Amino acid sequence: MRKELAVLAAASLLVTTATAQDLMGQSPEAQVVDVPVVQGRIDAISGVVYSQVFERGRSVRGLKMTLFVPRTKEKKPAVLYFPGGGFTSADHEKFLEMRYALACAGYVVAACEYRAVPNKFPALLEDAKAAVRWMRAHASEFGVDANRIGLLGDSAGGYVVQMAGATNGEKNWDVGDFKEVSSDVQAVVSIYGISDLTTIGEGIGNENVHASAAVTEALLLNGPAFKDFAGASVNADPQKAKAASPIGHVDGTEPPFLLMHGSGDKEVSPLQSKKMFEALQNKKVEAEYVLVRGAEHGDLPWYQPGVISRVVNFFDRHLKRTE
Repeated sequence: MRKELAVLAAASLLVTTATAQDLMGQSPEAQVVDVPVVQGRIDAISGVVYSQVFERGRSVRGLKMTLFVPRTKEKKPAVLYFPGGGFTSADHEKFLEMRYALACAGYVVAACEYRAVPNKFPALLEDAKAAVRWMRAHASEFGVDANRIGLLGDSAGGYVVQMAGATNGEKNWDVGDFKEVSSDVQAVVSIYGISDLTTIGEGIGNENVHASAAVTEALLLNGPAFKDFAGASVNADPQKAKAASPIGHVDGTEPPFLLMHGSGDKEVSPLQSKKMFEALQNKKVEAEYVLVRGAEHGDLPWYQPGVISRVVNFFDRHLKRTE
């Protein structure tokens, strides 16, 4: 048997060598290889302005997104990514590992910046909905199926996408251009996101920090102390806080949700995702909740294939399925 295998291997080598000698550019010292085509090309387009907003009435700010566009002919679903940043920043070109994996899986991926503190709520929600409308209005230019758009966010970005998904159908948040198209989305993934502004520190030992008028969610909701306003905590007006929290909008009209959180998170309480999941379940919304044992806030487990593949598979089930 070994002798037969050796003969076959030698014959194969002879065929390869003979074929290689016929190649244009062949040299006796060249290493001739065959490369199987297993993936396509992805174009990156940066600096795309999806919305222009007035800031303090004296300047215009262009909100930008960076696109990954698979170079294929068929219409593709899109995923819009909104980054975390503690409500104070929106560095939209991070989480490259997740974004690239989604693009490799056939999604047009748009990483979007948004207005953070000192801009008050609902600026960031208006921005998220503006980004969805922009993508839907420009779907044909990037090969996007306008009926299949999902959202992805982590931490404060998780709050943004939860809020956008929970307000599907609420037209009062649509401000700016392209209001002739819908800002509704078909799937939401929130990674260690915020669902209730009043309980971010619940159970993790820093409730006193979140009771401060200077904490970022209080600034998002109420703004900073200025002139005759001394500042206010998120709990100063419970109804206002509820209206600015995703969990306060759950009514059964939401798209499918995937909520992921780490059991070791000491920045955003895991109870945030647990309670949002239960609220969605109570309204019969299709929802999944994944608790990652020991994972903290933004640490390495979130960049591993085990997490990334779950996100890709979730979007595949809800944005690639045929009705």
